[in-house]
Amino acid sequence: MNSSYQQLVSNLEYLNLKQMITHLNDTVDFSTKNELSLVDTLVKLTNYEIDVRERTMINSMVKVGAFPHRKEVNEFDFEFQPTVNKQQILDFLSLRFIEDKQNIVFMGTSGVGKTHLATSIGIAAAKKRTSTYFIKCNELILNLKRAKLENRLETRLKHYGKYKLLIIDEIGYLPIDKEDAKLFFQLIDLRYEKKSTILTTNISFKEWDAVFQDTKLANAILDRVLHHATVVNIIGPSYRIKDHLEKDDD
Repeated sequence: MNSSYQQLVSNLEYLNLKQMITHLNDTVDFSTKNELSLVDTLVKLTNYEIDVRERTMINSMVKVGAFPHRKEVNEFDFEFQPTVNKQQILDFLSLRFIEDKQNIVFMGTSGVGKTHLATSIGIAAAKKRTSTYFIKCNELILNLKRAKLENRLETRLKHYGKYKLLIIDEIGYLPIDKEDAKLFFQLIDLRYEKKSTILTTNISFKEWDAVFQDTKLANAILDRVLHHATVVNIIGPSYRIKDHLEKDDD
């Protein structure tokens, strides 16, 4: 090999452009055979590097999201849950609601697919490099409570407030005392009309005052959550029951 080629490989190694090194020979051969211009050759070669870096970045964003699973919307059985509007969910996946700083509330009994849909939207957002984080309501409350005791509540609130999309799962499964409800309100108020939040809940809005154990606080939270929100009420059987029925049929 000539010295120019060796110098090019050395330069690419120095710049840590591993994919360009891997595909260099094939790209040079393809360029020569098809008489590509220098610019077109460089575009083709650099695309290999960019593609791998994009995939790495996407995987990192999804990992940071802390999703409970990697279930995406193509795994959701819309025929089993006909009350879910598929076109509406696909619209959510466009992330238009994030641009408009709107919220989504998935409501329904246990097992109907609320978390699956919330997660699938979150993964779609993360894949488009939108900062996203998933957390269960009880864990969120515990983290805020601990931060308050350690005199770092403001820092923790800013942490949860920075995500363009925050998913809070399972509101209503466990009661929240009045002092903790105030912490939850501070977060919702911080994100109000600034960032988008997806919430899942197994109870009606009328029951939120019982969960937060303070009618005034519950109303203040609901006021900010629902002001710019789409509510998806899923009425149907549990997927867990579906899985058992399918096993019985086998």
